[in-house]
Amino acid sequence: MSLKSHGWRTEQASRAALIVDAADYYAHARKAMLAARERIMLIGWDFDTRIKLVRGPTGDEAPSELGPFLTWLADNRPGLCIDILTWDIAAVKLLGRGTTALRLARWMAHPRITFRPDGVHPVGASHHQKIVVIDDSFAFCGGIDMTASRWDTREHLDGDERRRRPFTGRRYMPWHDASMAVEGPVARALGDLARKRWELAGGNALTPVERSDDGVWPDALTPHFRDVPVTIARTRGLNGDIDEVREIEAMFVAMIERVERFAYIETQYFASRVIAEAICKRLDEPDCPEFVIVNPKVADGWLEESVMGASRAELIDALRVHPNHQRARIYTPVTHRGDDIYVHAKIMIADDRVVRVGSANMNNRSMGLDSECDLIVEDGDPETVARLRNDLLAEHLGVSIDDVATTLKRTGSLIETVERLRGTGRSLIPFDPPEKSELSRAVADSQALDPEHPDEAFEPAAKRSLSRRIRRRAARVRQRLSRRRRFSA
Repeated sequence: MSLKSHGWRTEQASRAALIVDAADYYAHARKAMLAARERIMLIGWDFDTRIKLVRGPTGDEAPSELGPFLTWLADNRPGLCIDILTWDIAAVKLLGRGTTALRLARWMAHPRITFRPDGVHPVGASHHQKIVVIDDSFAFCGGIDMTASRWDTREHLDGDERRRRPFTGRRYMPWHDASMAVEGPVARALGDLARKRWELAGGNALTPVERSDDGVWPDALTPHFRDVPVTIARTRGLNGDIDEVREIEAMFVAMIERVERFAYIETQYFASRVIAEAICKRLDEPDCPEFVIVNPKVADGWLEESVMGASRAELIDALRVHPNHQRARIYTPVTHRGDDIYVHAKIMIADDRVVRVGSANMNNRSMGLDSECDLIVEDGDPETVARLRNDLLAEHLGVSIDDVATTLKRTGSLIETVERLRGTGRSLIPFDPPEKSELSRAVADSQALDPEHPDEAFEPAAKRSLSRRIRRRAARVRQRLSRRRRFSA
């Protein structure tokens, strides 16, 4: 069965491209929005009107800062409407950001800019999609927010002076992220999704753009795929009359079930019980596939680390008792100086066949509580898919794509390739979870702050502990292996 059966819709993309890191994403997004004629929809977890989309000369008369840029577009593009939707909690934070309150007031007075906070969620949930739709003909979907502390280049340079927060000028750590650009019918489908989310949040019904314009794709963006079907998968928590949607969870499990050789994964969190059990089930197999997971060393924020970090530590401890634990490895990236690079990207590449990019992390809330959106390219050219994976590994390891491809061909193992190419300076480091306090482990074990369902948001749930299930599964595998050895003896 095709992966398409697990998604919401599958539509054709005339062109599609993976965009890595926000420096390129912001520049391409700005260029694409300059070509908009009828409607721009910005759907996000957070927006900061003060961020610069381009560092340095722009080559045009439009501003580089997000807020002034959107106002300039509305003033200089007759007939263009701009609709901005953000999580309501993030919208409250906007008011405390310097000149942002004045910018929002100007938008509210503008006849063709509409800003709306999205608070239609289960208790404890957030709006987490990151989507831009332009004239229903071109769209971005991925993990990059148009907010502070996200901009960075693929070099992730030590001490990069451009990596500073607006207004305060404080430095932030190197940041790795990703999004996907798509053109054609799949962009219109993302427009349908964005309009539905807009209406659920209390907005007026928006009319689809009838005119198809092929002139939005940025000239500097090289497509990786042409004329490929792209599947859209979603998460949405049960909220009154609004049905629950768990397509992303089903897609993750299906991808893990179908991996033949290896899966390459980048994720901000690694704490989903369902995904962990799916991986563990594959590790039960005598000739199981490999899983390489690139994760940040420490989750962003005290709550994230207390919950997600502790859950990850519990999961890794449980996996280490599995007889085939060496087939699943977690690494964290570092700069040339050895500083941590924060991984915010949400990518999964299975073998040389499937590329998935989106907003969903491998944690429980991304599977059934928050609103999420992922894109899956299942029928892309195998050489292109392999090159995308090798390119990501090369970035993290500080080597060339050819070095990765040659080593992988020689070893036949993704893990062995990483191990041979790891070194000093820019590289990947095996993750060894630090000791967690009893309190943080108890919170992680309860899953109270990373629930799978809305009704579990504040409910102790020790009986659902993922580590216990994995340990029991690993014990059963060891018993089977022991029986086989006794029989063969």
